Amino acid sequence: MSMDSFRYKPPKPNYLPHNVDVDEPIVEDFYKPLGSVTDLENATYFNKIKRAAQTYNITRPKGYNVSFHTNPEMEKHHFGQTHPMKPWRLTLTKSLVTSYGMSFAMDNYVARAATYEELNMFHSNDYLDYLGTAPAEDTPRDVDTDKEVKYNLGGSDCPLFYGLYDYCSMSAGGSLDAARKICAKQSDIAVSWGGGLHHAKRSEASGFCYINDIVLAILQLLRCFPRVLYIDIDVHHGDGVEEAFFSTDRVMTVSFHKYQPEVFFPGTGGLEDNGPKSEHNPGAHHAINVPLNDGITDEQYEWLFQSIIGQVNERFRPSAIALQCGADSLAGDRLGRFNLQVQGHAACVNFCKKLGIPMIIFGGGGYTPRNVARAWAFETAIAIDCQDKIDPVIPMHTPWRDHFHHETLFPTLEQILGEPRANKNTQKRLQDMVQHVTEQLRFVNFAPSVQYKTIPPDLGGIRDDVEARLKEESEEKNDRLRRTREEGVGIAMEL
Repeated sequence: MSMDSFRYKPPKPNYLPHNVDVDEPIVEDFYKPLGSVTDLENATYFNKIKRAAQTYNITRPKGYNVSFHTNPEMEKHHFGQTHPMKPWRLTLTKSLVTSYGMSFAMDNYVARAATYEELNMFHSNDYLDYLGTAPAEDTPRDVDTDKEVKYNLGGSDCPLFYGLYDYCSMSAGGSLDAARKICAKQSDIAVSWGGGLHHAKRSEASGFCYINDIVLAILQLLRCFPRVLYIDIDVHHGDGVEEAFFSTDRVMTVSFHKYQPEVFFPGTGGLEDNGPKSEHNPGAHHAINVPLNDGITDEQYEWLFQSIIGQVNERFRPSAIALQCGADSLAGDRLGRFNLQVQGHAACVNFCKKLGIPMIIFGGGGYTPRNVARAWAFETAIAIDCQDKIDPVIPMHTPWRDHFHHETLFPTLEQILGEPRANKNTQKRLQDMVQHVTEQLRFVNFAPSVQYKTIPPDLGGIRDDVEARLKEESEEKNDRLRRTREEGVGIAMEL
C-alpha cells in the first residue's frame, strides 16, 4: 500500500456528488467586474436607503410577514458573452429593492447552497454527477452534430460555464429556503428572484434551466400543505414543472405563455393539454394551459388571469401557491413578444396576494435586465404592500441607475418599443379559452382530500436551532443592525 493512502485529504463539500473523486476544484469562480466600494461609501449608501424608507413610509406589512431570499454569489456567474441569460439582472433588481428602502420591511436571508441530497429529491444521481463534474467549455458545442452532448448540456441553450454546479445549487438553495420559511410559518410570502427555472427535467437541462428549483420547493411545500397551486406567467410554457407533477391531484399547474409550436420554445402547452388522458390518473384535468399570441395587452392579460385563477382557486382550494414571475413576458424583452408593461405583469402578483394564501414568488425568464429589475422590484413592493407609497422615479442614489435608460419604473410602450407590437389576441379567443378552462375544472373534485401517511423527515430538521444560533451570533457582532432596530426603521409606529 502506498503512502498516498495515508495522506490527509480534505472532505468533499456536501453540495458535490458523493461518488466522484475530487482532489482539485472542478469549477472556477467567475466574477463579473462590478467595481468595489469602500466602507465609507457603504455607510453613506446605508444612510440613504434608511432615509428613503422613512421618506416613502416603508413599513412592515400588517398581519403577515414577507421574507426575501438571495445569494449574492449567484450574481457573479456568466453564461457566456452572447447568451441571453444574464445573472447580473439579480444585482440590478437588488439595487432597486434596497434603494427604495424595501429591505427594512422584510426578513432578509442569504440562503445557503442546496446540498447534493436536496437536489437528489427530484433530479437523478447520474444527471447530478455529470452536472457537478463536467468541465467548463469556453465555446458551446453544436448539438446537431456533436454526439458527445449528454443530458442536453454543452449546447448554446445550456452551456457548461464556469461555476455551473455552484450556480445551480445556490438557485435551488434560495427557493428551498423560501419554502421552508413558509412551512415553518415564519413567512407568509417568500420571495426568491434567483429561482424560477421551470424547464429543467429530472435528468435533462432545458431552456437555460439546469436544476428545477420550483419542483424542489413544491416538494417541500407538500410536506406541510395538502394542495399546491403552481402559476406561471413566463412567456414560455412551464413544461418542466407540469411534467414533474403530471400524475398527482395535489398540485395543479396553470401556465400563461406564448404558443407557436413550430418556432417558439418549448413548443408545448396547447389549450387541449390538460394532463393525463386517462380519467383513472389522479392528475387528469390538473394541468391548465393558456396559449397566447403576440401582442397581448395589460388589460387583456389581467382580465384573463383573474378570470382563470379566480375559478381555479374556487375549485381547487389550494393551501399554498407557487408563483413563477418570468419577466420575459414584458414588452421589450429580448425573446418575448408581448405588449405587457410592469403594471400588467405585477397585477397578477397583486391578485394572488389578495387571496391570502401562503405564497412563494419566484423569478424565471427575463432577458432585458433593466425591465426585469423594474418588474421584480415593483412586485416586491406589492408583496410588502408599499406599491402606492414609492415614487415612480427611480431614486438618485440607486447603483447603476444609468442602466435603466429611463428614470421611471413605468416606461410607456412607446419608450420601450417605439411602436407596440400588433395584437393577435382577439377578445373572442380569450373568452373561448376561459370557457374551455371552466369546462375542465368541472372534472376537478372540490378541494380533493389528501390522505396523510408518515411524512419523511426533512433533511433540514436541525435547521431552526442552527439558524437561531447563527442569527444570535450575527446580531451580537452587527452593531449597526442593532442600532437600526432600536431606531424602528421599517416598523409602523402607533399614532
